[in-house]
Amino acid sequence: MRSLIALLLLLALPLAAQPVPQESSFWAAEVRSGDLPPVTERLPEVPLVVDLEAKGRSFGHQGGTLRTLVSRSKDVRQMVVYGYARLVGYAPDYSLYPDLLRDVEIEEGRRFTLHLRPGHRWSDGTPFTSEDFRYWWENVANNDAITPSGPPDFMFVQDELGTVSFPNPVTVVFEWQAPNPNFLPLLAQASPPFIYRPAHYLRQYHIDFADPEALKLAVARARVKSWAALHNKLDNMYKYDNPALPTLQPWINASGNRSSRQLFVRNPYYHRIDARGVQLPYIDVVEMTIVGGGLIAAKANAGEVDLQARGLDFPDVSMLKKGESDGGAYRTLLWANGAASQIAIYPNLNFADPAWRAVIRDVRFRRALSLGIDRRMINRALYFGLAKEGGMTALSSSPLFSERDLHEWAGLDIDRANALLDEMGLTKRTASGLRKLPDGRAMEFVVETAGERQEVENALAIVADTWRDLGIRLIMRPLDRDILRNRVYAGVSMAAVWYGWDNGLPAPDTSPQYLAPTNQEFFAWPKWGQYYQTKGGSGEPPDLPEAQALMALSEEWNRTQDAAQRRAIWRQMLAIHADQQFGIGILSEAPQPVVVSRHLRNVPEQGIWAFDPGAHFGIHRIDEFYFDDPLQQVNQ
Repeated sequence: MRSLIALLLLLALPLAAQPVPQESSFWAAEVRSGDLPPVTERLPEVPLVVDLEAKGRSFGHQGGTLRTLVSRSKDVRQMVVYGYARLVGYAPDYSLYPDLLRDVEIEEGRRFTLHLRPGHRWSDGTPFTSEDFRYWWENVANNDAITPSGPPDFMFVQDELGTVSFPNPVTVVFEWQAPNPNFLPLLAQASPPFIYRPAHYLRQYHIDFADPEALKLAVARARVKSWAALHNKLDNMYKYDNPALPTLQPWINASGNRSSRQLFVRNPYYHRIDARGVQLPYIDVVEMTIVGGGLIAAKANAGEVDLQARGLDFPDVSMLKKGESDGGAYRTLLWANGAASQIAIYPNLNFADPAWRAVIRDVRFRRALSLGIDRRMINRALYFGLAKEGGMTALSSSPLFSERDLHEWAGLDIDRANALLDEMGLTKRTASGLRKLPDGRAMEFVVETAGERQEVENALAIVADTWRDLGIRLIMRPLDRDILRNRVYAGVSMAAVWYGWDNGLPAPDTSPQYLAPTNQEFFAWPKWGQYYQTKGGSGEPPDLPEAQALMALSEEWNRTQDAAQRRAIWRQMLAIHADQQFGIGILSEAPQPVVVSRHLRNVPEQGIWAFDPGAHFGIHRIDEFYFDDPLQQVNQ
């Protein structure tokens, strides 16, 4: 059975109807001087032609500088998230379509023939061909010095390594012995595996291709230990902090320093044009400024951004709305939130302390913690009652949503929670009324946070009051985000607070792998995730029956193509999570404020703010946003 992803037909015009490309004013001087070819030579032979009117949008014009803020220097990678140039991508209805690719052929769910766009070029003008995929496969993924762990786990299906072949410059074939339903959705992620590399650039840092003396000198200048370390340092497709690395994204990193103001300019070889022949992106420059996280809302309120959602939370809405009504230069939209939980507590099942680990692994303890949370009070105090109260599960707009899963062990019931803790034998108390662990220590439950969201700290303050009625003292410990993650991964964090699953809107055909202990990013089981991700090289194998059941169900989903069976597997996995409270959800579906300049067009009035799937603004194609008067906007 052979199938073809056909949504491209809805987005692109037939080859014969392709419009005449129009030269960009931004690059006009370079074209006149001969430093850059004309746009007709820069575009692929078959560009992706977007009919904006058919999508309910307006055609725009090039120009302007879009201002946005981030709170850390490493967040320049958001340009890869927002830009969202992917081999295949999600449309707003979450269907997949070819983007960088011209099309994809799928045979028996296991053989994927990727057809590249003839004439497509990297941002420096070098052709983008199957050799860039070959370089990744043969010289990166299968090079022991660069990738000591071997090919990535997504290349294995049922423990068998897939194959990659390169029939011609515009064709790449990925093939497995068994169906691989995760392959294309993986390529569409906000942080995808880049299965191609700019080979022409990276070969100069690879021992198999580079001049030995020149490579030795480059290693010394970079002050790294080896050529492989240098290669990995420069090969950062997602981090986006190497301006010399060619890209296929809509904007190029044009900042050669580590200043707080990073600039990204339009990619002259970008593969998308509108139906009039205007090359995308419409906006010439993106200015990304790094500021303290606590300043983002205030700067947005002061009109210092043109597009902002990251760093804004629902408690900021009242201030933003006031600034808007006082004649501000922006509008405040309220988008839906795609995370499975706005706030979730993750007791660490792999915590290094043996006494605490035994308590945390007892499901009665996790259920008691959940029953001891006054979600209604938190909702009213922080979200004016607009969020949905309940545990972590599929959101109400997902076809897999279940009221029972949402409310299981999620209603405030102090008496029932205390009964569960008594049943565990935790009946001894300190003079102050705290329960004691079996080894006699007081039950002081340390919950670590990234210290970035005031709403989290406010919610935990309310939780602390009700948990005190259980004989448990909640101690909140704010940390830097990276330190928090490293502590969780190392098993030295007792519990942490984060969002729920990135994808709270699954369908039966969505891979449920993230519900199983397959990655360390799910803070409840970092060691189990490490074990899966390293194929047993580190971490610990799952040893709770329910976690093992999740693994088995995930593998069963991979083996079946039957829609009813896939739906049933999803329901079983969601039911296990609701019953076991691996992640204790508090609230979901709180509106996400999105600040938009009054001059910025094509930004959806309603949208879903989600990292995966959707890449935040990416799914809404930020390269199609434009300013109604870019010259005026630049001169502001």
